[in-house]
Amino acid sequence: MNLLAHGDAADVCAALAPDVSFDLVYLDPPYGVGTSMTARTAPGQTRGKKQASGGPVAYEDRYDPESLVAMLLPRLEVIRGRMSRGATIYVHLDHRTVHEVKVACDRLFGRGAFLGEVIWTPGNGSRGARGFTVTHQTLLLYVRDPRERREVVYNASDPILREPYAATSLEMHFRHLDETGRLYRERVVNGRTYRYYADEGRRLGSVWTDVPAMVANTPLRVEGTGYPTQKPERLLERIIRASSREGATVADLMCGSGTTLVVAAKLGRRFVGGDVSHLAVDLSARRLTSEKIPFVRESDVSFT
Repeated sequence: MNLLAHGDAADVCAALAPDVSFDLVYLDPPYGVGTSMTARTAPGQTRGKKQASGGPVAYEDRYDPESLVAMLLPRLEVIRGRMSRGATIYVHLDHRTVHEVKVACDRLFGRGAFLGEVIWTPGNGSRGARGFTVTHQTLLLYVRDPRERREVVYNASDPILREPYAATSLEMHFRHLDETGRLYRERVVNGRTYRYYADEGRRLGSVWTDVPAMVANTPLRVEGTGYPTQKPERLLERIIRASSREGATVADLMCGSGTTLVVAAKLGRRFVGGDVSHLAVDLSARRLTSEKIPFVRESDVSFT
C-alpha cells in the first residue's frame, strides 16, 4: 500500500512492518541555510527564507555543516537498514553542506558504495556582479552496500535518460541509413561492432541542465504548492524511472510537498512518505487526494 506518515524519518522506518523495504530512496533534507523556511498558503505571502511577508513556517533549517551531518547520519543509518538489496539512495543537497555529507555517507555506506553524483542546474539563483555565484545543486548516489553494485537498477535506455546528439556529431558521424530509413553510425570496440541510432539520442551525463526549477519556468507554476524548495515533477520522474522498476517501493521520508510520492504513484511504483512537518504532511495529503492517488495516512508513528 501507499503510506504517508507524520513523523521523524527514523521513527517512521522503525514503525514499519518488518517485511517493508525500499527499492529506491530520495532524500531532500535541509541545506543549512541558517533560518526558518516558510510556505505560501495565502495570497500575498512569500515562501522561502523567513521574512515579514512569509507564510507559516514549514520547517527549520538552522544547521551548520557539522550539525546537519549529526542530524542526518543516524537517520541515514536507519534508512539504510530498510533498503532492499541493490537499492539506490539519492541525497539532494547544495554547496553549503554537500562535502561534509559526502564524507559522512562514504563512512556509512562505504566509499565503494558511492555510485556518482548528479549536478542539477535548475536555472534560477542569483548571478551577482561580484564574486562567484553557485547556480547548481548536487545529488549524491549510493547503493546500500558496495558488494551490491552489480545489482543496482539503472534503466539507461529509458528515453528520459537520453539527450539529442549535437548537430556537428550528427553531421560528421551519422551517415548510414538502415532498411527502415533510420540514421545511424557504427563503432568497433575491441573487435565488436556497436550501432547507434541518431533518433535515440545519446546517454545523458551527470550534469542535468534540462529540468528547470519551479520558479524558473512560468509554465511549471501549475505544479506549485507554495511549499519552499519544492522540486519539479520532471526531476523526480527522471530519478524514479532511472533507478527503479514498476512495482518497486520508493521512499521519501522528508517528503515536503509530496512530489516524490505523486510521481512514484503515476509511474506505477508504491511509496512510503513521511515528514516531521505537519504542514508538509497536510499538503502532501491534499495533493495526493487531488490526484486521486490512494494512500493510507498516519497522523503519528504509533501505527504499529
